[in-house]
Amino acid sequence: MRLERLTYNKIKIFLTYDDLNERGITKEEMWQDIPKVHQLFREMIMEADDELGFKVDGPIAVEVFALPAQGMVVIVTKGSNEYELDDEEYDDDYIEMQVTLDESDEVFYEFQTFEDIISLAKRLFDLEIYKGTLYSFDGRFYLKFDESEYESFELDSLIALLAEFGNPSTITSYRVIEYGKTLMESNAIEQLHHYFYGK
Repeated sequence: MRLERLTYNKIKIFLTYDDLNERGITKEEMWQDIPKVHQLFREMIMEADDELGFKVDGPIAVEVFALPAQGMVVIVTKGSNEYELDDEEYDDDYIEMQVTLDESDEVFYEFQTFEDIISLAKRLFDLEIYKGTLYSFDGRFYLKFDESEYESFELDSLIALLAEFGNPSTITSYRVIEYGKTLMESNAIEQLHHYFYGK
């Protein structure tokens, strides 16, 4: 589990599927209103308090984005409290949550250097994967594949190959698209192969 503060009232939590498995939660169960999922949310909030000083003292909004074969990004936003509760009135076991769930079919990976992307492009091109969109944001590079761009290739094999050169992105593609720069809008792997390996 990785935590990051986005603003004073918003944090991002990245959970891998291994994190979920360790807690005995399947990907499908994340979408259900069951006690062990509630417990996971409580653990995340407690860890956010310990690591980031993110104290929840009122209602929160929780957005969960599932990323195929990578994990889940959870955005937690504190709501404004219209009234303050006395310590005696505050129920420590109660957190009011508004949860939004979204599942994405895109594969979105982050790379430290452009050389990593070039090396990956050679491997993917040899496996007849030509598509993808390449972005840069905040000194890093991001590669995004929609489901239609890898449907003929086994997803787990694609993820394993991407993981050799980069990491699953802990920020959403929406943020990178909005604030970053699009370097290659389509057929990024084919273009990279053409420019750096010829043909």
